[in-house]
Amino acid sequence: MSPIDVQQSLANLRLERDAIVLYDGLSTIEKDPRRASAFRTIAANERRHAEVWATKLRELGAPLPPPSGPTFRIRAILALARLLGTHAVRDMVQALEGDEEDLYTAQSSPEVASIAADEREHAEIWKRLSAREVAGDGARSEIGAAAERHGRDHAQVRRRASQIASSERWHRAGRSGTLRAVIFGVSDGLVSNLALVMGVAGASRGEGTFILLAGVAGLLAGAFSMAAGEYISMQSQRELFERQIALERAELEAMPAEEQAELATVYRAKGFTESEAAIIAERMFRDPELALDTLVREELGLDPDQLGSALGAAGGSFVAFAIGAAIPVLPYLFGTGSGSFIAAIALSLSALFAVGAGVSLLTGRSLLFSGARQVVIGAAAAIITYLVGLAIGVSVS
Repeated sequence: MSPIDVQQSLANLRLERDAIVLYDGLSTIEKDPRRASAFRTIAANERRHAEVWATKLRELGAPLPPPSGPTFRIRAILALARLLGTHAVRDMVQALEGDEEDLYTAQSSPEVASIAADEREHAEIWKRLSAREVAGDGARSEIGAAAERHGRDHAQVRRRASQIASSERWHRAGRSGTLRAVIFGVSDGLVSNLALVMGVAGASRGEGTFILLAGVAGLLAGAFSMAAGEYISMQSQRELFERQIALERAELEAMPAEEQAELATVYRAKGFTESEAAIIAERMFRDPELALDTLVREELGLDPDQLGSALGAAGGSFVAFAIGAAIPVLPYLFGTGSGSFIAAIALSLSALFAVGAGVSLLTGRSLLFSGARQVVIGAAAAIITYLVGLAIGVSVS
């Protein structure tokens, strides 16, 4: 583990100051009073963390730097939250919390242990907030109280089966983030149609009419292909999950005692004693629907409320791909000469960098690194297809 020196303390202080700006902003944007209260609770913890590092710097004899503006990542998250709501940035904030936890885990200091525990608790609060979206009104007061009881024993605030399942299956970047799907959909459309346009440009020696025709055809073919593939994939997955849930319901009706024993075994594996697991399972089975919901989550790893929409996935894929694929074609709508060729390249490279920057919001990597990586990948695909098209055009002519 790395020792805590001046530079590390400064980096930690900047990290906590960014977190303060983030959660203060989220608490202001959020209209739900319980979610806003949870954000204010986390912001207060981040202020305490910042004071820890400020004190550490004073002890090391280093000057305390004045607060600077937040990073691009924080500004982008807040901008998206204002535009789409705080629910839409959940994956990015959870990724940020995970990055903070990893950073503190790699450090060695008495101050770090409690801060790392707080960061883990912040992730728990986000999980409870996420669980509330599917748990209904009955879980709301419990989740709101969870944020206020920050740092205490968590067992009481994780009683509901939906919350337990959500906690177990949570991953840092989430599994169904809309923003993530949009970013990668745009990236697919942009890279594939840029490569197609450059290939046709090489083969046709820059004939704008052919390039425009190929670009529009590639946009439509790719978008419809993406939408059809996403629809079939999502619908098949949904039908499979619905079949599994139906089989679980049939087993519950046919042999409830065996299913109750299986659920008790699941809780035993989670660390409960035999008597505790039996009590929990017995209480769950007092309500058949709750028992089914819990079995589906615990045994099958499914969330019955979030099986996904095939039409929504298809529509989203179509639009995202089409947006990306349209970028290399746009200049040819206004001209067919070499100027359009150069404009298409410049516009596409700029868009590739923007897509890479968007990816950095999810991965936590450097904006410049992610943007440059995306540009290199897209440019390589464009150059290769251009050279192949050029070779084919020469051969045909």
